Amino acid sequence: MSDTTTINIPGLPDHANDLVLDRVLDAPADKLFRCWTDPALLPKWFVPAPWSVASVEVDPRPGGRSLVVMRSPEGMEIPNDGVYLEVIPNRRLVFTNAYTPGWVPADKPFMTAIVNFEPEGDGSKTRYTAIARHWNEQDRKAHEDMGFYVGWGICADQLERLARTL
Repeated sequence: MSDTTTINIPGLPDHANDLVLDRVLDAPADKLFRCWTDPALLPKWFVPAPWSVASVEVDPRPGGRSLVVMRSPEGMEIPNDGVYLEVIPNRRLVFTNAYTPGWVPADKPFMTAIVNFEPEGDGSKTRYTAIARHWNEQDRKAHEDMGFYVGWGICADQLERLARTL
């Protein structure tokens, strides 16, 4: 299992302001995808403890809403509102906070997430690549300083454990 800042996904160029988590997870792609798109499952893995998910609204189709409200240990709620740009079942999710539903531009876009699920070997494992693509170096650095690698790594571990139970 490795975290890296270099990716090699056909048709998807590297970008200077990417943060990348790349791992092989011991779970099939369809179960990982389900954990990302089922509003009952997403709160079980999406944030590292002691954080929690207060609410979820997902409509996984291009233009559909992606809303995850995270709750801090102190009770502060942080909404992550956006839309899906690309949905390829069991293979890729792309969503951004640059827009809100109805293609309304956000006040301050922060990133676009590109999540790939590439079956490995007999399909019981998946190369899981999660990319946080930022508009500028300042936002990338801020996200990295927030603990991107540690936080998204913990969430990937939780995602893998949950997917294995499905």
